[in-house]
Amino acid sequence: MSTLETLIDRNHDFAEQQFTSDLPLMPTLRTMVISCVDPRVDPAHLLGLEPGEALVLRNIGGRITPSTLQAIGMLGAIAQVEGINPTGPFNLIVLHHTDCGITRLENKPEMLAGYFGIDPAAVTSKAISDPHKAVAVDVATLKTLAVLPKGWLISGLVYDVATGTVEVVVPEALL
Repeated sequence: MSTLETLIDRNHDFAEQQFTSDLPLMPTLRTMVISCVDPRVDPAHLLGLEPGEALVLRNIGGRITPSTLQAIGMLGAIAQVEGINPTGPFNLIVLHHTDCGITRLENKPEMLAGYFGIDPAAVTSKAISDPHKAVAVDVATLKTLAVLPKGWLISGLVYDVATGTVEVVVPEALL
């Protein structure tokens, strides 16, 4: 059986046994997770998320990049168009992890600079080799952005791919 056939079979099982057609557009846990594309680090699995509970944005390194900010802005615009006006706090979680593939690009500052939309000389400020520092850098970046709604809660986590545990690096705080 091919990979595609396997995935289609799995989808049929999902559609028959787990599918729910009435999930709301607004995540029920009022949460957005920004995480890495690494297949070992699926936020739905490691945080126990169920369908409809959170928005999950994934990119290389789980980092805050111009495209991440664009996606957050577009999600806000979709909510406005749909007439969704969330009340109360919304949780923004930045989730990095150990042994991230982005660390293999440290000797490619031009590539990383293009990804982050910064000057190559500033790449070291992104703490590529240390997920604990990197998550703190990204949370600090998000805290400075006026486009994010005040009243949102933000936190930074690091997932250890060797133990399966998540560590709170930046405790939950208001934007």
